[in-house]
Amino acid sequence: MTEPAYPAARAVAGRIHEHFVDHAVRARQRGRTDVGIEPEVADIEAVIDAAFWASLRREEGLTPTISMALLPPERAGQSIRFATELPLRATVLAKIGPAVERPGIHLGVWRRNGELNVWGTTRMIPAFCLVVEVVASGLLVIKHRNDPFGKFVNVAVLEGDQIKVVDEGFSRDAECPGPVKSLLGIEAPGRAAGQVDVLVQLAASMRVHHRGGALLVVPSDSETWRESIVSPVLYGVDPPFSELADLIKRESTESDSHEWQEDLRRSIGFVAGLSAVDGATIINDRYELMAFGAKIMRRRGSAAVDRVVMTEPVEGSETTYLAPSQLGGTRHLSAAQFVNDQRDAIALVASQDGRFTRRIARRQLLRAGHGEIAGRFAVPELEHARGFSVERGGEEECDGDEFHGC
Repeated sequence: MTEPAYPAARAVAGRIHEHFVDHAVRARQRGRTDVGIEPEVADIEAVIDAAFWASLRREEGLTPTISMALLPPERAGQSIRFATELPLRATVLAKIGPAVERPGIHLGVWRRNGELNVWGTTRMIPAFCLVVEVVASGLLVIKHRNDPFGKFVNVAVLEGDQIKVVDEGFSRDAECPGPVKSLLGIEAPGRAAGQVDVLVQLAASMRVHHRGGALLVVPSDSETWRESIVSPVLYGVDPPFSELADLIKRESTESDSHEWQEDLRRSIGFVAGLSAVDGATIINDRYELMAFGAKIMRRRGSAAVDRVVMTEPVEGSETTYLAPSQLGGTRHLSAAQFVNDQRDAIALVASQDGRFTRRIARRQLLRAGHGEIAGRFAVPELEHARGFSVERGGEEECDGDEFHGC
């Protein structure tokens, strides 16, 4: 039985096609040869349609989590090819879904003799190859990869009849923080193409333990951040643990080494794992570990955050104002207070409820309102991980009472 058409697939296919053609053309103009074949509008619509209906099915009582890459087998490197290709149908996808549940494995889909078929599975995909991922029932993410570590950049998120297409122009805003630029696929100034964005990697790794957590990034040339931390710190690190910092220093000469890449993954996983401990993990801007399990308090003389300005890097989104209580639990409140008090710091917050957001405190709004922190950037799902915030401070100081959080 053929499922009815999924209206959102047709509505968004043309826009996604434009995105991939634009990126592929620009990449080739820069001399890149590892670029995927631009997908046709009809193929994009068909893959999204099949993925949506497969997401509503159950296989042994479970929702299938499927990742499909639209590419011919000849472009997939070493891959598994089925002796007989399978038709691109929801029933087929739900049955074979358990084979590609683990991260980094995709079902390969391509048109053969006028029909889209599933030809096998692959771990290797070229840059700017369209990937459609089933995250949950009715929730799809369209994305591509453009760096050697397999970090995916979201293009659109579809949830039922809701369509969110990432606005790449958003990243051109001077106030858009570096981690958000990276997640939107824009290289930050001063960072070479393919260079590791450590904060993005840490943020993605923090969600693995599913306990929620906070990571504070403080300046290495100042100790004022300690004024916002309850003393003594239960798990202070002295001297600072520098494994991750040392690896980053060697990136320019060793980044092509498999050994270096594995060491980096393990180091990032170790630091991110500490965020599972109650309290905040603290690193400096050289990526040296300073402490974990730290309790945040309001800096003496600072005011409480009164409201947050929320915007999304999504086409057609509008700015909204939120009370601090609408941010989430104590972890979000204390992180917002920390960056309000420590304007040269960044906070990454992973929520247990799985929502991914990024925050930045914009300078002009901090001056416009007493104790106001601006710019909670809510970015669509990232690789199954829903629950991430980036907050950045500005330059002003306020008066207020002490605040204690975790």
